[in-house]
Amino acid sequence: MGAEVAIHPLVSPWGRFGLYSFFIDAPEPAIVDTGIASSPAEGMAPALEKLGRRIEDVRWILLTHGHIDHIGGAHALWELTGRRAKVVIHEADAPMLRSRQAHVDEYVAGRGQYLNDPEGVAKQTATANAVISGEMEPTVLVRGGETLSLGGGVTVSVHSIPGHTPGSVAYVVDGQNDAFVGDAVQVHGAANGFPGYTDPDAYRTSVRYLRDEIAPRRLYLGHPYRRITGEPYGVELDAQQAREALDQSLDIEGRVGESAHRCLCAGLPETDSAYSPFTSVAEDLAYQGDPTLEPSPFFTSMHGYRTRFTAVRSLQKS
Repeated sequence: MGAEVAIHPLVSPWGRFGLYSFFIDAPEPAIVDTGIASSPAEGMAPALEKLGRRIEDVRWILLTHGHIDHIGGAHALWELTGRRAKVVIHEADAPMLRSRQAHVDEYVAGRGQYLNDPEGVAKQTATANAVISGEMEPTVLVRGGETLSLGGGVTVSVHSIPGHTPGSVAYVVDGQNDAFVGDAVQVHGAANGFPGYTDPDAYRTSVRYLRDEIAPRRLYLGHPYRRITGEPYGVELDAQQAREALDQSLDIEGRVGESAHRCLCAGLPETDSAYSPFTSVAEDLAYQGDPTLEPSPFFTSMHGYRTRFTAVRSLQKS
């Protein structure tokens, strides 16, 4: 590869927050993650215009995982490219791109069991309808191990890093070791202050892989995740910050996991707390965030530990 490929964060508005996508300024330009339905027109297009680039010229849409705030704008962006861009997602998260209902089903099967919200399904359905720009079939399904050519000798390698979701991937610009990881590196959580992952074992393995095998020169995060002090990182971390964020991600997962295990061994006693039946975990970790704020990372992670605990117990009994 010749000259270094420029990478530009693109911020799109969503309520109190910004949603982050990234523009890879290659001969065949790529955008990593797409925000929600309004993001391509309201955030990406004007940001690219300021860079002297056109959204119509984007040829790759690289999705790090299937959550609504990362794939919601995919169909709209694809339309703005004249349907010429290739849409890439891991096969395990592809159902989230194909179907709005898949997002509702994920809620029901996981965190929705603990939120005790009679309007929960209706709210999830309304959100999916409002912020997902369209259901679509991906152009390219990946599993990890693929190399994508963005023209002019620019290549991007695909790495499977499950944990946050089953189909989370990292896209690494070869030759400059810049890694886009979406939400696969949670540190101490985003604004809600708690890390969220569906499979804690896979999450821990993936974070170690990113730290020890990829060791990115720059790490691009899906949100401004936070240090133990609550201070947010930016979304573009240098090598030293990346190592720190990865180390802290492993540290907090270890502490959350130990507390969750003690709670599960105690039989999940019900309490009047909003954190019930995982009240002791919140107490152990001095977590005082609102566990009902969607998408609830507290109950998402707790359900992940519960699923693993139940599976291990079943194996021990068989």
